[in-house]
Amino acid sequence: MTDVHILGIRHHGPGSAHSVAEALSTLKPDLVLVEGPPELDQVIPLVTDPDMVPPVAGLIYAVDEPRLASFYPMATFSPEWVALRWAVSTGTPVRALDLPAAHSLALKSASGVAPAEIPADQEEAVQPDAENSDDDSTAGGTTATDPHQAYRPDAIGLLAEAAGYSDAERWWEDAVEQRSPDPAERFEALIDAISEIRSLDKRPVDHPDVVENNRREAAMRRILRAAIREGHDRIVVVCGAYHAPALVPAGFPPAAADNKVLAGLPKIKVSVTWVPWTSDRLSLNSGYGAGVAAPGWYQHLFDHWMAPEPAGDVATTWLVRVAHALRQQNLDASTASVVEASRMATTLAAVRGRPSPGLPELEDAAQAVLCDGSPLPLALVHSELTVGRDLGTVPDTVPTLPLLADLAGSQRKLRMKASAMEELMVLDLRKPNHLARSVLLHRLALLGVDWGIPTDSGRTSGTFKEAWTLQWRPELAVSLVEASRYGTTVASAAAAFVSEEAQAAEALATLGRLLEGCLLADLPDGIAGVVSALAARTALQHDVPPLLETIAPLARTCRYGNVRGVDVGEVRKILEATVVRACVGLPTACAGLDDDAASAMRRAIDSAQDGMTLLPGLPTDDWHTALGTVASSDKIHGSVAGRATRILLDAGLVDANDVALRLARRLSVASPAPGTAAWLDGLLSGDATLLIHDRRLLGLVDEWVDGVPDDIFEDVLPLLRRTFSAFSRPERREIGEQLSRTESSSHAAPATYLDLAAAGPAISTMARILGWEAPA
Repeated sequence: MTDVHILGIRHHGPGSAHSVAEALSTLKPDLVLVEGPPELDQVIPLVTDPDMVPPVAGLIYAVDEPRLASFYPMATFSPEWVALRWAVSTGTPVRALDLPAAHSLALKSASGVAPAEIPADQEEAVQPDAENSDDDSTAGGTTATDPHQAYRPDAIGLLAEAAGYSDAERWWEDAVEQRSPDPAERFEALIDAISEIRSLDKRPVDHPDVVENNRREAAMRRILRAAIREGHDRIVVVCGAYHAPALVPAGFPPAAADNKVLAGLPKIKVSVTWVPWTSDRLSLNSGYGAGVAAPGWYQHLFDHWMAPEPAGDVATTWLVRVAHALRQQNLDASTASVVEASRMATTLAAVRGRPSPGLPELEDAAQAVLCDGSPLPLALVHSELTVGRDLGTVPDTVPTLPLLADLAGSQRKLRMKASAMEELMVLDLRKPNHLARSVLLHRLALLGVDWGIPTDSGRTSGTFKEAWTLQWRPELAVSLVEASRYGTTVASAAAAFVSEEAQAAEALATLGRLLEGCLLADLPDGIAGVVSALAARTALQHDVPPLLETIAPLARTCRYGNVRGVDVGEVRKILEATVVRACVGLPTACAGLDDDAASAMRRAIDSAQDGMTLLPGLPTDDWHTALGTVASSDKIHGSVAGRATRILLDAGLVDANDVALRLARRLSVASPAPGTAAWLDGLLSGDATLLIHDRRLLGLVDEWVDGVPDDIFEDVLPLLRRTFSAFSRPERREIGEQLSRTESSSHAAPATYLDLAAAGPAISTMARILGWEAPA
């Protein structure tokens, strides 16, 4: 008869991991079953590869819908990882047991949760491993991270409450993680305790979580029954503590009952691989349902668990790491302080009735001794130590798609190692290696793989410098899988993606952005597809604002194309035609605009002006002629007309006298005050140079503001405040001082004669203070 041992564990629990290791070494089973979808069987043999360094995650995704995916994270201190490695390294057969992902993902899709509705940063919460946060005795196990999933009561929380603990996390750490009784007794006690808790669950059988849990446990029992029929002498099952009572063979329901539960389940085609994971994504704060509060601390516990040194050394070595991290932040942390902090932590544990110092005691001691009572220094090292910044690696032999392999090869060639830490990369595009890095990052950005985010490159206006903020996130693997349908290399996939987007795009601005992205990503094939679509859309476009908004991206493409060696001849032809068509239609398009339409037109004119100034040789005469028509008309919205006047003034096509005359006409009593304020906003927005250096204009504006009737001043005030708030503080101060001097001079007091006899004592006193000799 087969001897079956059920090891109920906490996912990512270092104490559970060591207990599993001890139990496996003692029991020496001839088959190990580990909780997880059976699809993982394909990649389990890779866990002992030297290049497989946790944290890593099994990734299972729908072949036809890659966004429908689940992650199965594992760290060095995860009991499942320990069991898998022990089995593979000893040659013991090992399998995963759970509901196949082909069914669970199909059920997720059929439930009405579209792939796009599953947040990428919570996809691990969809997986079976994480759907049972109460398995893991994590605090808050009754809170669902997925709004479509109802969770069962927190079994471990109830046990903690029965033991007098308000925090389930601390109870589990005291009762399991930091105690080392006989492993068999520990697992048997857990099964008995969880059985009692499960017997109190009175939810109806049609409750969503009850249905899901029954389905998963029926699938587990089916796999276990099949293993028993194979005639194994001893089987060890490693599963979440909540499931342990349901997998004891003596309590199995009839096989027919389980088969009925699993009958007729939908199924989809899936694929499986390993992907790197990060320490911070193992934490509860990341939204991971089966996460732990302090992955870095648990890794430290696992590394020092049951070492030959005294138990207190676990605390001491942790405090040494805290001191080292504080010194890296240029904070004092002496060796004597570490010793004292270790003593305090041990004392706190004894006072609090804990078997040994835990993380709360160590943090309290570190704050009191190493940080002089302030919590701020510890906050500086929290992410580095308590959470951790590890990023796992996977071997090249893992099953992967050609696109992922191409990216990995590019990363090695360009020496761009992925990191879980946020880092700034500044690129000089005149250097071939830096240019190649920029091209790769831009191609990935087009594909929606935001490994790098463009950031400010500093005080420079040159075209040869770029800055990126790089940070690798596990969900980017899903984005890469999804992008793989476009091509087998990053370049071909990006070009195909852009071409497809260009054919579907209706807005000229979208096509302009795609064209600019192709330029930066060095995609000649993509540029050809976008240019073809752009030529067709431009010829049919009659609305002026879209034409104006297309000018700037096309001009950037033409100007900076030479930097990257791209042929932009066809783009230049489209740009020139677009400018001419926009100029012809601009005066008519600006007539009869309401406030919202005028704001949109003004933004489009500003965008077009930016593009016109980028590239020499464009038909600027046509552009200025169109703007002159707009600026001189009193029937065009003031915001648009004022902006056109300002552009002409900056170009030297009108002088200050012309502007003063137009301003006086606009500020006349006959003109409505709101329209006048809009014209001022268009003229002055963003730059106070006009008012500072032309006192005539300033006087006209001041006189108009002073004369606005009280009944409409409140309507004008918000627009005036918006206009002047855009000026810098020194500019506003200078304007105020000029107005103050003007007002003082215009209201100067009449001249009076000074009575020298009465002023004599005061003059003598000031002379002595200044060191002058008083007159005799």
